[in-house]
This record gives sequence, C-alpha cells and structure tokens, in this order.
Amino acid sequence: MSRRGLLACTAAVALLAGCSSTVPTTAATHATDPVCADVVLSTPDELSGLARRDTNAQATTAWGEADAAIVLRCGVEPLGPTTDRCVTVEGPGGTSVDWVVKEGDTDSDDADATFVTYGRVPAVEVTVPAAVRKLHSTSMLIDLGPAISKTAKQRSCV
Repeated sequence: MSRRGLLACTAAVALLAGCSSTVPTTAATHATDPVCADVVLSTPDELSGLARRDTNAQATTAWGEADAAIVLRCGVEPLGPTTDRCVTVEGPGGTSVDWVVKEGDTDSDDADATFVTYGRVPAVEVTVPAAVRKLHSTSMLIDLGPAISKTAKQRSCV
C-alpha cells in the first residue's frame, strides 16, 4: 500500500473511532456475578426516550450520549443499613425495587444523582448526570424494575 493510501486508511479509522457511541465506565467489584448478565440483558433498549449505548466495561449499560449518559453498573458493593434516603419504586407490572439515593439531591436538577439498589444481591447502581436530569425525570427507575427484579431481594426499605 502506498504511503498516501496508508494515511487515508489511518484517517478513516480515526474518524470512525471518533464517532463511536461507546460510553466509558468502569466495572463494579462483583461484575462477574452471573446474575449481572441477566440484569444487563433484560434492560430496555430505550430509557426515558434515550437510546441504549455500548459501554467498555463488563456488567454495564448506558443510555443517551457518551458525554452525558445514564449508566447502570451491576455488581456494586451491596449497601448495609443506612440513614440515607431509601425509596420504594413500584412499577405497573407489580415489580418493586428499593433504591437509596447516594449522591445528588433528587429535588434539584443541578447535580448528578446516583441510585443504588437496597437489599438486593448483586447490587445495582444507576448514575443520572445533571444534564439528563434537567430534561428527564428519574421515574426511569420504574422502567428498570423488571431487569432489577432478576437480583435476589434480601431486605427492604424501612
């Protein structure tokens, strides 16, 4: 291949890589738990009007744009007893999942919010960036209920 051809090919690969919709994230401590595969495969293709995106870590998935995506990570460390706000989210199909608000103020759209399942093993974390929260309600947690119900429920919010 000529030098010009090689440069053109390299430029094309770089251009395609720049258009990638992969969301960078990190795998959770217990991401290898087989239940996490069931959870991720059971998540919806669209969440709150945002399309699913590929991620670069095991037992994760995301929705939205790579620089401002809702990210789900399965296999995070399960929470012990906590005084953090714990809410039960019930879906129309009868699914019920308890979530602890770990970071961010759910009454404000100015901060990222992190939700972690309570009383479920493996635990699941969902991070919603402020940019997404300004346009979308966190009621999206309802749509994750069927996938999260694949995990074993051991405790409930009090």
